Amino acid sequence: MGGIKPPSFRGGGSVGRTVLMISGVLGLIVVASISVSSCSVTVESGYMGIKTTKFGPNPGVQKDELGPGFHWEGIGEKIRTYQTLQRTYSYTREPNADGRENEEIMFSDVLGLPMTADVALTFKVREDRAADLYATWRQEFDAFIDGPLRTSVRAAIARETEKLPVACNAQQSSVPVVAPAAALGAPIAPVGTQDAEDCPGQLIGPGRQIVLQRAMQALQREWASQGLDIIRMEWVGSIRYPESVVTAIQSRTTAEQNTRAALERVNLERANAEARIAQARGQAEANRLLAESIRSNPEVVRLREVERTLGVCPLDAETCVVGSGIDVSALIASRNAASGADR
Repeated sequence: MGGIKPPSFRGGGSVGRTVLMISGVLGLIVVASISVSSCSVTVESGYMGIKTTKFGPNPGVQKDELGPGFHWEGIGEKIRTYQTLQRTYSYTREPNADGRENEEIMFSDVLGLPMTADVALTFKVREDRAADLYATWRQEFDAFIDGPLRTSVRAAIARETEKLPVACNAQQSSVPVVAPAAALGAPIAPVGTQDAEDCPGQLIGPGRQIVLQRAMQALQREWASQGLDIIRMEWVGSIRYPESVVTAIQSRTTAEQNTRAALERVNLERANAEARIAQARGQAEANRLLAESIRSNPEVVRLREVERTLGVCPLDAETCVVGSGIDVSALIASRNAASGADR
């Protein structure tokens, strides 16, 4: 009996084998999970997968894009994703959600004056051309946006801004030229007519939007064949002009305002002078008619003397009109009778 083991120890070997088997299965599951995660790529909705291979009959970028779903990566294979959703990227001086570094767009005007601005670009990669786009530039999507695409945007804008000045005559003079009036009644040329004739466009004002639209059209022609649709391009804020240009423009604006104020004063004085001339002409015409009336009827002078004598009109009155029914002789007789009674 001393050689017989207690019943509690008889199943010890089977329990150990069971634990070992469970541990082995768990280990295989972990290894399989690691292998699956490291050898597969999930392409999300709104993206396309681009596969590159190092081996096989056709190494390099594969022309067929991989749609959303779960895809295996074999030995020597790499799957990258390109976003095919419409996206807006802002190239700005200050850090933003798109980039932490300075990405402002630099360009110059027709005189070579340097300027910078922030630009927002809206674009979309076509699903059937994502592989072609990657095959051309061989860059990850974010690197492509910050590299070749930004360079193309800057070049397109610069080609258009180099055709226009910042502002008409802003660098040559800060005082506008106004054509002097040849005479008092001659029309005065409005401020800014020389700019309209000599300068068809400028970056300050509507010209900045025209430049951007032309640059966007050039980008659309450039990238359409590569599978990238340029949808919209906009200025973010205003263009940052050189300080010397800003000062000249402000001086010019002040001078134009002063000139307009002076022209308004001249026009007011002219209107007052014309009113005085019209009044003088009216008075002259009245005097002429009075003189003709006196010449044609000498008794008018006698009537005026009677009127002043009787107090009908003030002595200092220049003109006094008495109704035609008044008898001048009766007025004189009445005056004489009044004089005799006083004596």
